Amino acid sequence: MSDPRTTPSPDLTKPGGGTGAGAVPAAGAAGLEEFGYRQELKRSLTFTDLLVYGLVFMVPIAPFGIFGSVFQGSGGMIALAYAIGGLAMAFTAASYSQMSRAFPMAGSVYTYAGRGIAQPVGFMAGWMILLDYVLVPGLLYLIAAVAMNSIWASVPVWVWLVAFVVLNTVVNYFGIEFTARVNKIMLIGELIVLAIFLVVGVVALATGAGRGFDFTPVYNSDTFSLELVFGAVSIAVLSFLGFDGISTLAEENRDSARSIGKAMIAALALAGTLFIVQTWVAALLVPDPDTLIAEGDAAGTAFYDAAEVAGGAWLGTLTAVATAIAWGFANSLVAQAATSRLLFAMARDRQLPAFLKQVHPTRRVPVNATLLVAVISLVLGLYMASREDGITLLSTLVNFGALSAFLLLHVSVVWHYVGRLRSRNYWLHLAVPVIGFAILAYVVYNAQVAAQELGFVWLVAGLVLMGVLIATGRKPEIRAEEDL
Repeated sequence: MSDPRTTPSPDLTKPGGGTGAGAVPAAGAAGLEEFGYRQELKRSLTFTDLLVYGLVFMVPIAPFGIFGSVFQGSGGMIALAYAIGGLAMAFTAASYSQMSRAFPMAGSVYTYAGRGIAQPVGFMAGWMILLDYVLVPGLLYLIAAVAMNSIWASVPVWVWLVAFVVLNTVVNYFGIEFTARVNKIMLIGELIVLAIFLVVGVVALATGAGRGFDFTPVYNSDTFSLELVFGAVSIAVLSFLGFDGISTLAEENRDSARSIGKAMIAALALAGTLFIVQTWVAALLVPDPDTLIAEGDAAGTAFYDAAEVAGGAWLGTLTAVATAIAWGFANSLVAQAATSRLLFAMARDRQLPAFLKQVHPTRRVPVNATLLVAVISLVLGLYMASREDGITLLSTLVNFGALSAFLLLHVSVVWHYVGRLRSRNYWLHLAVPVIGFAILAYVVYNAQVAAQELGFVWLVAGLVLMGVLIATGRKPEIRAEEDL
């Protein structure tokens, strides 16, 4: 057998590419069967579909909805917060890329940590990211419903919430190809609204509106501190969450295994650039930045107020409506699809009830998992809508769960490639994951105390559940493990 430390990288575009331990199968059904699974989901997604999916999941206009919170948390240096958040996620995307090539299966970090390290670690990674995947659709529906209610107050929040849940469930039920087509339409609409805001905003700044052009959104010596900025990053990363959702579509990707990693990195780079530019322009248009920093943005309208300064009431309304549709339909649509694939993968390995692994015979989607996500989102959204801190509480849980799972992802890269395969690619398989781990650990450390406390409770619950599963003989079915 060839020495994995000296053998050139396998050609992942060919079936059976690579030799020896750790050879990566192609994206086709034969490759999936090498890991002991049948090809059940439909392979129909191209690189473009994956890229669009990731961009829609992240939402190119995501900062619209949480602009005020990040602006306050960063002391006005919101563009810097997004730049650091993008850098942290870039290292994470690189680690995702490596693990998606090694294990081209659905399940995201659950699969990568489980097969890259050990299945108990994979269970905990999947459990932690469930805080992101299962809760984020409910968060998105709630934010969108509240936004729509602020525009049309005669329609209650719960009506908007139910409408968004039903609409997205129907679209996802019709299959991943239909979802992909809807994604492209929604992405075009979001980019048009963003382009309108940027053009109007830049023209307004050039003609004397706002503060004019300066670099305070990037760096302000009067307020800068690492703790301040990284605390804001822990909020800003909510806008980046979603690029990792591409990995859940590995079994529906019809191209080579490399396409998953490439799509994640490309989506992250494009979205990150848009986030930095739009928040920079909006920060310069904030009518009263000192008050926003001191008192926060309880109404969640800071971005729309900045847009109104640039173009008038029509632009403020346009950005508000676009946010509601993007979060409540486009983003939650792909979030529901990604969550259902994670539940499907964990159920297939006997870590969740078996009914969640049921695939529709003709539409080839995990139908029961999709319906369960809809029910959870509806119940969670309705409950959180009755709480004053509902959006804040959900946001902190989502971010903490995702970042904790990403930490385990970085560990799995080092463990699998350096520890198991003795890789000598020290940049991709050691330096990148270590740097990514360090940045994310610092972000988690500076996160809100409430997020840390609730995240710890969820972690303990996961450990207890894992103990019960092991005690009752529910050991996961990791097939063909001797080939790893």
